[in-house]
Amino acid sequence: MRLGFAGLGLMGLPMAINLRRAGVDLTVFNRSAEPCGRLQGLGASVASSADALFGDCDAVILMLPDDRATDSVLGRGGPSFGARVRGRLVINMGTHAPAYSEALDEDVRSAGGVFVEAPVSGSRAPAETGDLLAMVAGAPEGVTRARTIVQPMCRKIIVLGAPPSAMKMKMAVNHYLITTVAALGEAMNMARRSGLDLELYRQVLELSPLRSDVAAQKSRKMVTGDLSPQASIRDVVKNGGLVAATAAAAGAAAPLLDWSVHLFRSVLERDCGELDMAAVLRAFDHPEDAMLETLGREPAELADEKSARVREEDEAS
Repeated sequence: MRLGFAGLGLMGLPMAINLRRAGVDLTVFNRSAEPCGRLQGLGASVASSADALFGDCDAVILMLPDDRATDSVLGRGGPSFGARVRGRLVINMGTHAPAYSEALDEDVRSAGGVFVEAPVSGSRAPAETGDLLAMVAGAPEGVTRARTIVQPMCRKIIVLGAPPSAMKMKMAVNHYLITTVAALGEAMNMARRSGLDLELYRQVLELSPLRSDVAAQKSRKMVTGDLSPQASIRDVVKNGGLVAATAAAAGAAAPLLDWSVHLFRSVLERDCGELDMAAVLRAFDHPEDAMLETLGREPAELADEKSARVREEDEAS
């Protein structure tokens, strides 16, 4: 079987490298040439166009940044779409809104292809080591083939039924991730302003019942200042918008998510979008941010207002 891979970005490049190292007959396609050169050095073929990619392959993995890029590579909405997907397995490992993935599944199947959504949980580090968690949804025959294909990139594969169940699961996972890292940044800022040794604070967190791989990785970045991206601020803001829309569509309140995305966006707006999401700590360096000031004052103000109301009620009685 000949496998194609489109999208050699922050996550896609190490994922494709793991496929090639596992001996997969791989053809890659990417807008910029440098990542293709790295894969070519490992024995992969390089497609000159999306048409060439699909024409050369029986199955194609998509790991693209957004809906527009995915539709472009597929030729969706144009005459080339049917020719590209017909008779082929399309595995979409990127992150998209559930509604988008559901519609894409229908379009691919209508054109005679097989569609599997397989978003992953994990950042660049587990992508490099082949330790991603894949959430997979699609028709049973497609899922069976997809599981074998994505195995070299993943430590675990969870099958979730029909699309868009895997993408909905990814939204719930990202909801937890975004709010967790925002809370870690807030706590790190309090420790810093309290005069604590941040390295000791990091060690306490890592040895406590609160320990997680995410907390260990992000707290280390916050303390050392190494903000080379594993998951960028720009991607977090984009994904936060998808999660917020998914929550709204489900009628689920998400106040913690809303505030967390605001913090990440405030860092993005300071031209720090390519830094790791651990840079959310920088949001607390700028108290002139009106929303942050409001958030910080609100508990005290509410307490003062409550006390004033109690006094007024006492005086009235």
